[in-house]
Amino acid sequence: MRVDFNVPMKDGKVQDDTRIMAALPTIKYVLDAGVRSLVLMSHLGDPDKDAAKAKEKAEKEGKAFDLEKYLNGKHRMQPVAEYLSSKLGKPVIFLPSCKGQKEAIDALPDGAVAMLENTRFHKEETAKDIAVQEVLAKELASYGDVYVNDAFGTAHRAHASTATISKFSSVSVGGFLMEKEVAHLEPLLTSPPKPMVAVIGGAKVSSKIAVLESLLKTADALIIGGGMAYTFLKVQGIQVGKSMVENDFVDVASNLLAAAGKANVKIILPVDHVCAETFAPDADPVSIDSANIPENLMGLDVGPKTLELYRAALATARSVVWNGPVGVFEFDAFAKGTEEIARMVAAATGRGALTVVGGGDSVSAVNKFDLASQMSHVSTGGGASLEYLEGKILPGIACLEQK
Repeated sequence: MRVDFNVPMKDGKVQDDTRIMAALPTIKYVLDAGVRSLVLMSHLGDPDKDAAKAKEKAEKEGKAFDLEKYLNGKHRMQPVAEYLSSKLGKPVIFLPSCKGQKEAIDALPDGAVAMLENTRFHKEETAKDIAVQEVLAKELASYGDVYVNDAFGTAHRAHASTATISKFSSVSVGGFLMEKEVAHLEPLLTSPPKPMVAVIGGAKVSSKIAVLESLLKTADALIIGGGMAYTFLKVQGIQVGKSMVENDFVDVASNLLAAAGKANVKIILPVDHVCAETFAPDADPVSIDSANIPENLMGLDVGPKTLELYRAALATARSVVWNGPVGVFEFDAFAKGTEEIARMVAAATGRGALTVVGGGDSVSAVNKFDLASQMSHVSTGGGASLEYLEGKILPGIACLEQK
């Protein structure tokens, strides 16, 4: 079974178990079905890329870099296996590699659960050359009779353990988490309950433009917040001070606003702001009671008038998709906008609306404000949910449909 246990780690300890808990129903179902053994596999970060960045940072600071210590703290699956064991109430046997484990797996006792080491410790996992991927995929497939993909968070990746493995598995199926994700996201793409409101935030227009374009087909209103909003405001001739702007995407933002007008989709942008002179957690918040931001300030959150616009738009919504914060919610002084959006979406759920939080920072936000249980669905996949809402075919789902 491919799971998505790519969880935040610090000093070898799991910091957020959302993805682990989300996979438990499928794991328990498989075990209750009386299988001889269950072998789990997952990636955990990107060891090569992350280690290179950490090494460069250490060298800049004049510190020694211990690769083994770094990998043990951030990228080894053994602490995750131990954490899962505590949640399952039974041992999870750790296998130190994804290769050469057939003998150990064949020797597992009946009903055993095993977890392979991080799939991304093997270059074949993410190889662009499919023939190279197939070498690992074939070996992984030989470890079991049935392949279950319950890793929606990596369904947009065409990797050895997420898609290519199905070529060599006689039975390839989705798990309950995969099913749940598709069941909640699919209606938003095809026939959402109307009116539908999309809340799209985050730092960059570049990472969200495709989903914004896709949502123009189904949404009645688009709330655009976060760092990306300042690019849209600049297009309209509004002063944005020192706020983040992607100048390369000004034309793209302009075209989207024009397309929204033609499609009769209401675009809601900030009309007031909470600003600061610097981007820092201890920066002094400055309220600006207009859309224009003075030259010496940068926008870090939305103001009260903007929140009232959001409230009015969400009050009648029968479906809501939310992806990305509307302010720097990690800094307490600039978290109010995102917290209020979370409360508004939760209130919409209470009124019977279909509400989906689309992975990534939005999930961190609803967890921070303890509102995850008040959403119809909180997606475990940031990039995957975005690509799904863009209308893309996800390799991790396509391979199951083909089998």
